[in-house]
Amino acid sequence: MSRKKKRNLPVLEQVEITGFAAEGKALARVGNKVLFVPFAAPGDVADVQVTKSRKNYMEGRLIAVHKRSPERITPFCAHFGICGGCKWQHLPYDKQLAYKQQQVTDNLERLAGVDLSGTEMLPVAGSDKTLFYRNKLEYTFSNRRWLSKDEIDTSVEIKQTDALGFHIPGLFDKVLDIEKCWLQADPSNEVRLAVRQYAKEAGMTFYDLRANEGFLRNLIIRNTPDGELMLVMVFGQELPAEIEKMMEFLKRRFPEAVSIAYMINEKANSSIADLEPVIYAGIPYLTEKMENLIFRVGPKSFFQTNSEQAGRLYSIVRSFAGLCGDEVVYDLYTGAGTIACFLSGGAKKIVGIEYVDEAVEHARHNARLNGLDNLVFLAGDMVKVFTEDLMNAHGRPDVIITDPPRAGMHPGVVKNILESGAHRIVYVSCNPATQARDLGMMKEKYRPVKSQPVDMFPHTQHVENVLLLIRQ
Repeated sequence: MSRKKKRNLPVLEQVEITGFAAEGKALARVGNKVLFVPFAAPGDVADVQVTKSRKNYMEGRLIAVHKRSPERITPFCAHFGICGGCKWQHLPYDKQLAYKQQQVTDNLERLAGVDLSGTEMLPVAGSDKTLFYRNKLEYTFSNRRWLSKDEIDTSVEIKQTDALGFHIPGLFDKVLDIEKCWLQADPSNEVRLAVRQYAKEAGMTFYDLRANEGFLRNLIIRNTPDGELMLVMVFGQELPAEIEKMMEFLKRRFPEAVSIAYMINEKANSSIADLEPVIYAGIPYLTEKMENLIFRVGPKSFFQTNSEQAGRLYSIVRSFAGLCGDEVVYDLYTGAGTIACFLSGGAKKIVGIEYVDEAVEHARHNARLNGLDNLVFLAGDMVKVFTEDLMNAHGRPDVIITDPPRAGMHPGVVKNILESGAHRIVYVSCNPATQARDLGMMKEKYRPVKSQPVDMFPHTQHVENVLLLIRQ
């Protein structure tokens, strides 16, 4: 059977970019089709190479900008346009917030089909830090560095192909070798560069993502607003002498690190959820502080990656919950129990439910650490655990907090919420589209009265939204 020939896709000239769509891509209309273009800005007039063409839409890439949008600014990162992160750094921060606000409103109106005239649409809560705001980054080692077009076109042999950085979007085996990342505070960049240099000098093998083999696999750097530092190496092979070399280098080179650990992952997948960390030096955790609470964050702990904005988000949830002290609260998708702990002082009892067993263990530990005795945490599939029997055993909920993953809630969970009798629902979402979809299933019994977007990730298209629903 002969291979299907690829079509020659056109270059569209003088296309006017008019707005933004899903996944942070800019959009334009060409004839009867929508065109999605990454790294463009509303107001650009540009030539676009079409990379995909379907019946109702096309995707493309910028090849020339004839007229720059008045909203455009110069990106601060040298890796902009190649790295998969920080796709909106060519926009001023106030414009980013405006587009995020619009994203939330559009989803609620169009996907949920609700009338927002009676809903208080609060302005998006921007992040005080727009650079170096993350408390965790994970880098990947690869023996196949992403090569620029100039490098590919040159006749000079490329001898150095090892990389330590981020995956190129859509290319599982290509890693961008990062020189400077603007997401995490010092000494994050210094650590990555030092580890890369030492590994090359020591002749250590960088991971082969195609063959799933090699010694160096991942580097995880965690920190806190107070300056505590944790370094975690993930090795693809159990080579004790080589492991000792790398870990001793980290201990000697970065004595300020309060925790240095490693894990060995010989599996085909990169998940570390089932791996056991080995603490090489220091203590097994960092300490995050929020108001009068403390949380211990280990090598695999679940914790919001923007510490300052996490505290702001939880304060909004607490305000929306409107607790008086005698309520029974259910915290669905509780994770490590941070929201439950944050709300514990205002509730009679909080029942937290989470699918991941290890996260529930972290939640119970956080409750004990803070001396909170009105919290109950349960592990299991949300549809099977959050049932009539559970509510009859622990008390009917007065308030439900739900913070599901990006995919939103299972229809069975929505059904049980509708039958719970809860007066208030505070729905925290990292994906306004699935939040709106779920609201569409709930609007016969619950009406939205307040919406508060929160920007956890500046320079990206992502936005959290906190929605308060009141029983009709």
